[in-house]
Amino acid sequence: MAAAGGGYVEMLRTRHAARLLTGTLVGRLPNATAALALVLFVRAEGGSYALAGALSAAYGVANAVGQPLLGRAVDLYGQPRVLLPSALLAGIGMAAFAVFGTGSLVVAYATMIVSGFFTPPLEGGLRALWPSVLKSEERLHAAYSLDAIAQEVMYVVGPLIVTALVWCWSEAGSLYVLAALGVLGALAVVTSPPSRTWRSAPREAHWLGALRSRGLLVLLGAFFFIGSALGSIAVAAVAYGDGHGGGGVASYLLSALGVGALIGGSVYGARQWAGTPEQRLRVLVAGLAVCYAPLVIQPGPVGMTVLAGVAGVFLAPSLATAFVVVDRHAPQGTVTEAFSWLVTSFGVGASIGAAVVGPAVQYNGSGAGFAVAVCGGAAALVVLLLGRRVLRAPAAASTVVAGSEAEPVVPQETAVAQ
Repeated sequence: MAAAGGGYVEMLRTRHAARLLTGTLVGRLPNATAALALVLFVRAEGGSYALAGALSAAYGVANAVGQPLLGRAVDLYGQPRVLLPSALLAGIGMAAFAVFGTGSLVVAYATMIVSGFFTPPLEGGLRALWPSVLKSEERLHAAYSLDAIAQEVMYVVGPLIVTALVWCWSEAGSLYVLAALGVLGALAVVTSPPSRTWRSAPREAHWLGALRSRGLLVLLGAFFFIGSALGSIAVAAVAYGDGHGGGGVASYLLSALGVGALIGGSVYGARQWAGTPEQRLRVLVAGLAVCYAPLVIQPGPVGMTVLAGVAGVFLAPSLATAFVVVDRHAPQGTVTEAFSWLVTSFGVGASIGAAVVGPAVQYNGSGAGFAVAVCGGAAALVVLLLGRRVLRAPAAASTVVAGSEAEPVVPQETAVAQ
């Protein structure tokens, strides 16, 4: 086993790696904090929670539609031509919402749709860059693991940043800052040499793009259900908190979930593992599904916080392995679009999970909400098991290359297996 964290240090020491990771995380802050920032702003304007939720939904749906379309544009035209203009448009939309407020619902919805749709696919873009920047299967493994861990950190730290901005300035001020951070993050990425020189491999003209890969479709189906499980847990945790001491308890549960993911991702990324990524993904998702089940027991707040931490342990490793599987199964020339579809599938699943669990919690209590999450984890595993033949043989060569994605090298199975 490698020394804990050693692989991460080596990866971050690679030229451009730290800049790309930092720029991407900063650029994604608006997306990670949009829901909270929107609710706070709408409430400060005198709007209802219903309006805040509807505007957040408009933002989320527009984002889900825009990510794969912009990802395909990146594959076709390169990163700078797409990421920076889209970041500017997304920032303008968010800033315009802060300026005009909710006085006109047409304008409010329009600005949220523009901001959500044009949110740049920095997440998919970064993962498309990693192979040509790192040029090593070991460093790529560490990068994907650190990427998954960083997501958890961002979703924990992001709300704290919004809260601090509101306290220091105002609700509208937080939207201005988030809009600016989105642009600055994208600018840091697209002005880097790897982003400017990266070119997608030649792609077959096909209207389905990345979705013509059957292996990718299986993966998207599985992560739709994983997303639905997480969306369910978020709502069920609030309901549990209402019955066990208030909203503070819900925050403890969700924080514990994130801490569990951080621990799991750190352990997973600290060493190399046997077997193909597809095999490992089935094992990890099985662990995810099993660890969700004890949440239905609903012990006291302390015990429940521990169970929430355990439930999060397999999340970051599952995400990190999914990134490798996407890279292996994306059709040539569609890697950014493929990663963007994973983001969309996960996000749509979370939204639908939150919507479905609402009535379950309303009429049957928080236990029913956690049961929905268990069903989501089990469904994800079933999808992977049913699609194991499709996932057995990658549709694309590895993109860990000496130059660009346009010159793929087919690795030995043991090398790809990490």
